[in-house]
Amino acid sequence: MAVDRRGLLVGAGLVLTAACARAGQGKSKDVTSGVDWQTFKARFLDPSGRIVDNGNGGVSHSEGQSYGLALAFWNDDRAAFDTILGWTDRTLARPDMALYAWRYDPRQPNPVADPNNATDADLVIAWILAEAARTWRNEAYAARSKAIRSAIRHNLVLERHGRHLLLPGIQGFVTAEAVTLNPSYYVWPALDAFRRLDGDAAWGRVIGDGEAMLGAARFGPLALPTDWIDVTGHDAVSPAAGKPARFGFDAVRVPLYAKAGRREALLAPIRDFWRGYVAQRQPIPAWVDVQSGEVAPYALSAGGMAIAGGVLGLPAPTSLSADYFAASLQMLAGRLV
Repeated sequence: MAVDRRGLLVGAGLVLTAACARAGQGKSKDVTSGVDWQTFKARFLDPSGRIVDNGNGGVSHSEGQSYGLALAFWNDDRAAFDTILGWTDRTLARPDMALYAWRYDPRQPNPVADPNNATDADLVIAWILAEAARTWRNEAYAARSKAIRSAIRHNLVLERHGRHLLLPGIQGFVTAEAVTLNPSYYVWPALDAFRRLDGDAAWGRVIGDGEAMLGAARFGPLALPTDWIDVTGHDAVSPAAGKPARFGFDAVRVPLYAKAGRREALLAPIRDFWRGYVAQRQPIPAWVDVQSGEVAPYALSAGGMAIAGGVLGLPAPTSLSADYFAASLQMLAGRLV
């Protein structure tokens, strides 16, 4: 289920650094019309309703579909919302439970060969469907959201080591030695909404234990989370074995959702890390190895810079990236941070 995340231009880092010098600590909303929903749709939304990942050979993901639904809803674009939802339900919906297969590859004889899900996408889809149901008074959206929430609760929450752990997917993340989690899959606004909607104490335990696990996931001198972590005991958390120990392309979403969900304790070490680079007028690296201290030879993408700018109270990049993932982060940051 790992998606290849590419770092983009070092120049993007220089843009934010220069902005810091101009703006000090004041938040700026000076964003041009180049970062907007219509531009995003024109670049990444196929008429069929799928969001195209142009950086990974034109595949689509439940991740991208969830982002597309969120952006369409936030921009009051009911037509685009229904088109995206229709393609997602026709193409990625699993027949055995209310979850979605994570990947669609139009180049393959079977475009949806792997039925495994991506939990962050399912969380966002369920959350946005619930919001859309309330705003647009659509009972079908509400029913589908409820079914997805139930499927997540019963298939993706594992009780282990006295914790309620949110699995990244149904398959591939649990061994006798460890449970592997992705810190960026904890979409706090969605989880908070589920607790309100369902009145289910189980969501409270998922939230509380998730906060504890991510709070413990502060590694190395910089006290940063890694893209993937292993849980081996009640309070035993480490960078995931067999994966780079990096605060990188997945973990960059941790501050996005922490800011949106008002989890200051989870946000603070990342903000401090970014602030150090900005104070020195240096581009923020796309990743850092929390154990060795090695940093990427290129800066955060425009999407990462949009998140960093929101967290630090600085202007974001003013034109939409040509890369699907970076552009998605830009759009999400514009709403959530």
